[in-house]
Amino acid sequence: MSTLSISLPGGTWTLGDLTVTRFGYGAMQLAGPGVMGPPADRDGALAVLREAVDIGITHIDTADAYGPRVTNQLIREALHPYSDSLHIVTKVGAIRDEQGGWPPARRPEDLRRAVHENLEALGLQTLDVVNLRLGDAQGPRPGSLAEAFETLVDLQRQGLIRHLGVSNATAEQVAEARSIAPIVCVQNMYNLAHRQDGELIDELAEQGIAYVPFFPLGGFSPLQSSALSAVAARLDATPMSVALAWLLRRSPNILLIPGTSSVAHLRENVAGAGLSLSDEDLAELDKIGR
Repeated sequence: MSTLSISLPGGTWTLGDLTVTRFGYGAMQLAGPGVMGPPADRDGALAVLREAVDIGITHIDTADAYGPRVTNQLIREALHPYSDSLHIVTKVGAIRDEQGGWPPARRPEDLRRAVHENLEALGLQTLDVVNLRLGDAQGPRPGSLAEAFETLVDLQRQGLIRHLGVSNATAEQVAEARSIAPIVCVQNMYNLAHRQDGELIDELAEQGIAYVPFFPLGGFSPLQSSALSAVAARLDATPMSVALAWLLRRSPNILLIPGTSSVAHLRENVAGAGLSLSDEDLAELDKIGR
């Protein structure tokens, strides 16, 4: 058990009937370089997952494509049997190729196979939340999601999925999904420097739907901004702490899933997201990405 007592910033949010901490954990970085293969330090990866749960995180984001089949196996090894309060969110709709690419896999048979593979790897009978990943590695792409999303709705009716969401989606695809069945979350790229979903976030907040930014710290290329660095220096904090704290302040429906393969970095992220930002800080940060 952790010897460090940490108060998780942001409180909680409900995904349908599931209560999760707004500060969650993204498991993608537990796989090897380029999200391929096993971690260099398997014991370290297991320790991060256990620490996340020990400090009170109840929202873990994963996908069977990470590795592939690496992060789900680590989650099961570290945390199974899962506590009733822990909720694992996964995604389907893309696989990995041998070159490390993310080709789409959204045919009905692809999605059914992916859901069963996630269930088996995680050791579950029902997946708490499944996001349908759309678009490609370059971002969202327009087009109907109906056939793919209706396949997941059918699996939900069978009791294999509790709640549904969409990822890497356009605002039109979010609306189309909601016209077919309720969704509890949207997972898109969003951070201080990339704010194309500002309007969508506000609309979802009014509807009680979570917005989960992936790459909240910029992804494989960390956020670089003189304004961000200036605010961080003034607060004697790291730029990444400021970026996380800003996201929590941006809207109450934003859920954070920063990833790390280090226990120390996990604790830094939690502490950093609890940073108090003044109106002056926020005004300065709001100029970034505009």
